[in-house]
Amino acid sequence: MLFFLISCFSVILLSKSLAKPPMKSDWRLLSPWFWRELSSFLVSWFQKGGLVIRPLKQKMSFGSKPANTEKEKISLLDLPDLTLECILEKLSPAGLCNMAGVCSSLRDRCTSDRLWEKHMKQKWGRVIGDVAKREWQWHLVSRQRSSLMNNKKQTGFFWSLYSCWPFSWSERKTESNTEPRSSLPVDSIMAWYVSLESGKFWFPAQVYNRENGHVGFMLSCYDAQLSYDSRTDTFRARYSPHGRRMVEENISWDRLRAPAVDTPSHVLHNSDCLHDLKPGDHIEIQWRRNKEFPYGWWYGVVGHLESCGRNEHHCLCFYKDTVVLEFNQYPTGSRWRQMMINRKDHREVGNEADGFYGGIRKIYKEEEISMWKSLWPRHALE
Repeated sequence: MLFFLISCFSVILLSKSLAKPPMKSDWRLLSPWFWRELSSFLVSWFQKGGLVIRPLKQKMSFGSKPANTEKEKISLLDLPDLTLECILEKLSPAGLCNMAGVCSSLRDRCTSDRLWEKHMKQKWGRVIGDVAKREWQWHLVSRQRSSLMNNKKQTGFFWSLYSCWPFSWSERKTESNTEPRSSLPVDSIMAWYVSLESGKFWFPAQVYNRENGHVGFMLSCYDAQLSYDSRTDTFRARYSPHGRRMVEENISWDRLRAPAVDTPSHVLHNSDCLHDLKPGDHIEIQWRRNKEFPYGWWYGVVGHLESCGRNEHHCLCFYKDTVVLEFNQYPTGSRWRQMMINRKDHREVGNEADGFYGGIRKIYKEEEISMWKSLWPRHALE
């Protein structure tokens, strides 16, 4: 009945638009806003059991009633394409997963990159960077090579999805007489999302204050391989084999970020901001305990030279070759409190006692600065 009304309404509007110039109210009804509102109603109605999510084997005839049914029901696929797309856009990842297992037509729609790109950006955009994307592409190539070498048979779509999707999200029943379905496209955004959500794909990112805020790593950020645990909504981290610990668990989202620069942790970063540094600038600098350890990124600010007097109206620090870097999380007099670099000839400097300082990046975004300040220790570090 609802499909009949929608169809009639659409025909009436179309006939009006052909018979005379459309009024403003007509355009409002034909606008995407109207269809979005209609799809919201249909989603609500579907959740109450008013809509059948199955393809119809026979077309409905308007002059007869289906036998042995209390009310007329329609298929979701009989809705206009725009309305159906609006409904799918409002579904959660778990909802799209369930809908994709209904039939081949809905599978093609629900696995489209256009729908999953939004979900990927909303949940994973802050911690997934270019390095993780390259890692995923390499993972796909490795899987394809392994599959060709082993000549394994591909499993059905539902089983491949069920085997990696968190069990707490959905439990579906399969019928013994269902036809085989094609597998989940491995190079799709949906496949990437599912792999991240299941924790099976370890991706590269950076962890603030590693080892749960150990005093030796306060206001630092280190590279790690991360795996998501959907049951606790936290992460596991594997660090470089050199260091205090190799694995850390129960890492919250707010302690993660995508790598700020595309520089591996054992490579000296090319500092391209040295000539722009002036007192008050916020920076990150590479530091490592010894030559065998990976670099971590440590937060600091640019300070004044002693000869300057810290008078901003007469400050000449910007014109000097020597740049003072301050790490105010350490008390005055600490050997970690301050260091100096040469802006014209900066390279890795340090020794086995104090560690080695590497490349520098200037922080321009206010949100990055705010993040570092939110991690500030309650007491000065020793």
